[in-house]
Amino acid sequence: MSNTLAIMFTMTTYGVWLRGDQRGWVDDGIVMPPDPPLEARDKLTMKYEPFYFDQADLLHVGEMIGESLIARLEQKMLALTVQRWHVHFVVVGTEVSVPRVVKCAKDAVRWGLRLDRPIWGDGYDKRFCYDRSAVYARVSYVERHNLENGWPAKPWSFVSEI
Repeated sequence: MSNTLAIMFTMTTYGVWLRGDQRGWVDDGIVMPPDPPLEARDKLTMKYEPFYFDQADLLHVGEMIGESLIARLEQKMLALTVQRWHVHFVVVGTEVSVPRVVKCAKDAVRWGLRLDRPIWGDGYDKRFCYDRSAVYARVSYVERHNLENGWPAKPWSFVSEI
């Protein structure tokens, strides 16, 4: 990925954004229209209720993600936000595979919270940034979530400047 300057990842929690969702949904990189019958079928197959992080845990979940990505995969974090039902983070372009980055982030939280239930939805979204304006746009998008929570744009000390 030598031409990739950064990658933004989005991971959702279990059961909060199913196929067929009224907001649209992604299948193989293609945004699909709402499909209520499909969403209803997916809800019937869920073994647990949808998962939401407790508001009080959001900063701690961010610590787990950032510290794991840095320590285990030597990632440079440019932005991170943890919301009740999803996480966005931006890392500098890397030779580490995208699935490995996501697995590291999800596993860190799964291990750290030690809950006896699924907490992450299947899959994730990734957005590659090939120029500086794209990097700035993705970082700004992520930081805006933190500001809306009343936090600093970069609430974790491990998050680097662009």
